[in-house]
Formats: sequence, structure tokens, C-alpha cells
Amino acid sequence: MKTTRATHLLMKKGISHRVVPYEYDANATRIGEHAAQSIGVAPGKLLKCLMVDVTGKPCCALIPSDRELSMKAVARVMDGKKAEMLSVEDAERITGYKVGGISPFAQRKRVPVFIEESAMAQETVFINAGQRGFQIEISPQAAAKVLDARNLAMLK
Repeated sequence: MKTTRATHLLMKKGISHRVVPYEYDANATRIGEHAAQSIGVAPGKLLKCLMVDVTGKPCCALIPSDRELSMKAVARVMDGKKAEMLSVEDAERITGYKVGGISPFAQRKRVPVFIEESAMAQETVFINAGQRGFQIEISPQAAAKVLDARNLAMLK
């Protein structure tokens, strides 16, 4: 089994999960949807990890791979004036992961994490394992607990 900082954290905390490898395609137009298709799950079960800057404060949003994030909603919950995606360089520096392999687990710098409330209705979800080509299957409740995440409606 592949071990990353993310999977190591989950093992250390005794959180039940399963690592699911897939063929990563850096040229895919929608990487999250490609990953979902590659592992054979509905795009709504695979959560993409988006790193957002809210008025100078970074945060992490986990939303279904086939949906779009509402920057207004993220700014509102973070008490900021505006939200925008972090640059690739900033996202990689803050998380310690490469874009396409960013996991919310065991990021280099701890930031607030939000999980789209619709994901919480799933029995399990898939979240990046911290390396391109690897997903973690986990219950959304367990993920929220270990991440100390808030559940929010963040979709457009």
C-alpha cells in the first residue's frame, strides 16, 4: 500500500480508510472528474481539494469534483471581503503537496477546512491521498472529525 503524509496521519489516528490508486492524467481538462471516472465512482463522491485565499487568509474547501465553489460563500464564512483561488506556488508551499495531489490531511500549514454539506450525506467519499494518482476512500464524518472541518453549503 502507498503511504503518504496523509495516509500516515490517518493510520496514526486509527481512522478507517482505503487507498485507491488510479492513472493520473495531468492533461485532463477536469482532473477531479477524470479521477472519479478512473476509479469508477460518481463525480459527486470524489471531493476535490481547493485551496482558497480569503482576504490574505488561506483555507481549504472540499467539494464534489463535478461542482463549482462559490467564492462569495467561502468569503462569508471566513469573515472576509473577497475570496480567490490560491496561486499554484502558494498552494504547494502552504500544503507541502503538488497541485493535482493536494490532500487536506497533514498539510504543512494547518488551515481552516470546509466540507460541502452535500458530501456529508454520502456513506464514503474519495479525497486525494497526498500524491497524484492516489485517492483515499473514507467516511465524510471521519474526514471532518480528523480535519476539524466545518460543513457548509459552498456551491454555486
